[in-house]
Amino acid sequence: MSTYMPKAGDITRKWYVLDAAGKPLGRVAAEAAVLLRGKHKPTFAPHADCGDHVIIINSDKVVLTGNKLDQKMYYHHTGYIGNMKKVKYSTLMRTNTAFVVEKAVKGMIPDSTIGREALTRLRVYTGAEHKHAAQKPEEWAF
Repeated sequence: MSTYMPKAGDITRKWYVLDAAGKPLGRVAAEAAVLLRGKHKPTFAPHADCGDHVIIINSDKVVLTGNKLDQKMYYHHTGYIGNMKKVKYSTLMRTNTAFVVEKAVKGMIPDSTIGREALTRLRVYTGAEHKHAAQKPEEWAF
């Protein structure tokens, strides 16, 4: 029995909608990462980009469990000497929840060309509406 090797022409991409309302951030990000990589498909191969498009709605209603809202920090460096910036997740959740969800999904995708390509198929919206109705996305229950 030979191993199946997917080719670029054989890959079909579907569109899925994930509703993040009332769900923990890590659960939503993990499910989105699985769909973006294509690990839910029986034809998955780690060397091929066979993932689907993912739309995450209601990112403003995602939940951080425990004390993460007050204790978890987002760090980034500006590029100048001594300019390490830090922001509490409580501030980020008030101002830019789409960024928080994108950052969580990015942490669960491999740092490679396949991972970067997969992240281009992620769309995050703060409200319950999105502009991809023409693609006929399916609701993904998790």
